Amino acid sequence: MMNVVSFLHAAIIAGTPLLLATLGEILTEKVGNLNLGVEGMMLLGAVMGFIVGYSTGSPYLALLAAIVAGGFGGFIFGALTVTLRANQVVTGLTLTIFGTGMSSLLGQKVVGQVVPEGIKNFFAPMPIPLLSKIPYIGPILFTQDIFVYISYLLAIVIGIYIYNTKAGLNLRAVGENPASADAVSINVGLYKYINIVLGGALAGLGGAYLSLVYVPAWQENIVAGRGWIAVALVIFAAWNPYKAILGAYLFGGLDIIGFRLGKVAINQYFLSMLPYLVTIVVLVFVSAKKSKKNSPPKGLGNNYFREER
Repeated sequence: MMNVVSFLHAAIIAGTPLLLATLGEILTEKVGNLNLGVEGMMLLGAVMGFIVGYSTGSPYLALLAAIVAGGFGGFIFGALTVTLRANQVVTGLTLTIFGTGMSSLLGQKVVGQVVPEGIKNFFAPMPIPLLSKIPYIGPILFTQDIFVYISYLLAIVIGIYIYNTKAGLNLRAVGENPASADAVSINVGLYKYINIVLGGALAGLGGAYLSLVYVPAWQENIVAGRGWIAVALVIFAAWNPYKAILGAYLFGGLDIIGFRLGKVAINQYFLSMLPYLVTIVVLVFVSAKKSKKNSPPKGLGNNYFREER
């Protein structure tokens, strides 16, 4: 049983960057914009968070740098797709290429370097009193680092924001039918910009978790395709932040299963491929099982120009 508890504990750690990036993409897609640049924004957050953390030794400045870098990537996407009405798919792919190149350029001088001890200690596991003593559940959920606890909170807050607030209702209206939302005096452009930038900031935060906590060192292409998995997880979770929690931890478990199987005679390359293979299977399954509950916002991927109403 302890092996199962240990595996689930590690799955949550591995799934945390996926959860953060998925939550960010849910916000972006809920407002009607398809951003395929999640990988690039995660890399921007990862490299800036690491460089600032390595240079200053401050976890707070490192997190702020990651949030700003990811948010900046989101702002670029918003400026091109909301204001200039560029093709969203092409813009997202370009953002991924930009983030990949920029992270390689900025990170070339710190390849192989590790984060300072002060940051390691700051993100060390922090058992929550009483909750961590709950049999089985406590060691899995409540003996994590502060980053993981923040991801729990963010998932709940974003769920409440989308489904239980007036602003969330306006957000969904913009994603479903921006022309109708505009007609009732909802500022479509403002809602798009705010949520796209927030989505980028969350992706940057997910990248920072990889470089500051999960690895914790700088290496080329540290995100390693997790941004693409996050895009698929949005569909798996049916654009629901609560379901994203389960999906992220499921894929986190698939990501580390190779390390846990150890001596089992299974090809290591197959195990490394497993998360991406399951991603394809999930996409096929969800696409085949169409319903109103798992359908995307009706305005997703379409640029809005109010003069065309």
